[in-house]
Formats: sequence, structure tokens, C-alpha cells
Amino acid sequence: MEIAVAWCKRSQKISLIFENLRESRKGKAKMKELSLLSIIGLGLILIAGGVFAASDTKPLTINATVSARASLTLENSTINFVDADPDGTPSIPATENVVDVTVKVRTGSTSTATLTHLAAGDLTSGGDTILIGNVTWTASGTGFQAGTMNRTTPQTAGSWTGSGSRSGTFSYFLANSWDYALGNYTASSTYTLTAP
Repeated sequence: MEIAVAWCKRSQKISLIFENLRESRKGKAKMKELSLLSIIGLGLILIAGGVFAASDTKPLTINATVSARASLTLENSTINFVDADPDGTPSIPATENVVDVTVKVRTGSTSTATLTHLAAGDLTSGGDTILIGNVTWTASGTGFQAGTMNRTTPQTAGSWTGSGSRSGTFSYFLANSWDYALGNYTASSTYTLTAP
């Protein structure tokens, strides 16, 4: 009888162990199932968040005004010719030679900017005169041009197409002559830079 009772108790313990093991496996399976459901639920929330996100756009117009501009810089605003023997120095260079020139223009891409020179009159000393056409200049630098001073018609000293900054030089010369009367001669003139 005691053997039967012991056997019965042992059998119940074994049943309990198997049942606990079965329940444990079910719990792990449920945990896996819950984890999978949590991941799916989180994914749906993120997708739904993207679908229901709000946005708005507005246009922005950018305007800029660029007008024609011109800037001229001459290294010297006065040039001087000193007395010299006409036979030894038939052409007197200005003591300021070489004169640096900088031209800056803003204009259309196909527009032509021009630099002109016009003398206000001839060289004069009291009642004596040296014709302004006896003063000439040479030029260096892209677009800069040599010429002869004139008191009635503006003379082209340079031309360029489009916007930009250009640098060059002018060198001035006075034709020397035995015919000039004594005196200190002066004349004024103007350079004009035009950017259409």
C-alpha cells in the first residue's frame, strides 16, 4: 500500500513538472507573439504618422537690380612737358609718363563702353598758342587706343564690350618746334567713360 501511495505521489510530481514545462513553453511563445505584435504595432504607428504629417510651401521671389555704372581712374590729373632742344628732342615726353589708367564698367553683355578725350582748347600762354593737336598719346592694355588731342571732336581712347575692369597706360608727347613763342602754356581736357 505504501508503495502504491509513494508511486502515486511521484506520478503527481512528474505530472506537475511536465505541466509546468508546458506552461513555460506557452509563456515563451506568448512573449514572442507579444513582441512580434508590438513591432508590427509600432511600424503601423510610424507609417500612420507619415501619412498624417502636415506640410506647407510658400514661394519666394528674389529680385536684384543691376544698373549701368562707370568708374575711371587716372594715376595723374596733370601732365607736364619740360623745355627741350627741338633738334635733339623732336617729341617731348611728359614727365609723368607712363600714366596708369583703370576703367571699370557695368553694362549689357553686348554693349560697348567707350573712353573718349576732348580738349577744352589749345595750349595758351597769354596771347600765344600751341595747337592742341601737337599733343599725342600712346596706349597699352587691351582696348586702350592711341590718339591725338582735339578741341572740337572727342577722340576715342578706348572701347570694350561688356562689363568688367580693365587696366592700361597712356604716355603723352608734345611735338617740339622752333616756332613756339616763349611762355608757360596750359590747357584743360576731359576724359569721359560711357557705359550704355
